[in-house]
Amino acid sequence: MHKVLVTGGRGFIGTKLVSRLRNLSLDVIEISSDFGDIAKSETWNSFQNLDVVFHLAGRNFVPESWNEPAEFFQTNVIGTEMALECCRRHGAKLIYISSYLYGVPKKIPIKETDKIKPNNPYALSKHLAEQICEFYATYWNIPITVIRPFNVFGPGQRSEFLIPKIINQIRNNSEVRVMDLEPKRDYIYVEDLVDALIKAIKIDDGYNIFNIGSGKSYSVGEIIRIIQEKAGTNLPVQSENISRDHEIYDIKADVTFAKNNLGWIPKHTFSEGIEKLLAQSK
Repeated sequence: MHKVLVTGGRGFIGTKLVSRLRNLSLDVIEISSDFGDIAKSETWNSFQNLDVVFHLAGRNFVPESWNEPAEFFQTNVIGTEMALECCRRHGAKLIYISSYLYGVPKKIPIKETDKIKPNNPYALSKHLAEQICEFYATYWNIPITVIRPFNVFGPGQRSEFLIPKIINQIRNNSEVRVMDLEPKRDYIYVEDLVDALIKAIKIDDGYNIFNIGSGKSYSVGEIIRIIQEKAGTNLPVQSENISRDHEIYDIKADVTFAKNNLGWIPKHTFSEGIEKLLAQSK
């Protein structure tokens, strides 16, 4: 039986992952921010005989990263280095949650081999952490799987993210107000991401990177329409027509590599995910 450590185990993604791993009868240790600072070595010293480390813990809200870049680098880069050292001591494999790193894409859909171009401090911190992961895989032969989720959504997501913000407005306001209706993103339902993380356990060697997305993109306007359709509302929509700095206007993942090498495909369409989210967040 695998002994598994999950950092960020009480977060949006981590809670679902921990539950699924325990349903598979795995021996799971979960840690969150109240356990200790993942960027400090002493936080990692109490674990014994680990087989797999899922490293989900980190700072992840892009607007905050512009105001607090040093904190993002400390947590996301040094914290990942500490996770890698833990794996090196235990002979464990690492499954690392990264992020979208491609900046403004020159073509879509986007493959894992396309050029990396972080366009915010959060993405840069994840790219730096990936480079350290590759070094450990190459020179210490630690099996490492990097999962690059595109835009994740589902129950338990923080209210400042787009989809929960829209849902909150639909339920509590007389209108829906957003900055910009045009940007399009590839959204993946959180349970489909957890499926990919669990399938990554079977990878026993090398350094592997997988895009995890739906392969389709939706604009903010389309998202509002679908949510209102599923919620049975028809509130007026107001756009401030303000583009964020360094905005990206379309993103779509090529998930062929994950399909062929993880045996993974998303089970939920965007519409189905929204329907489940609305039902679970009443």
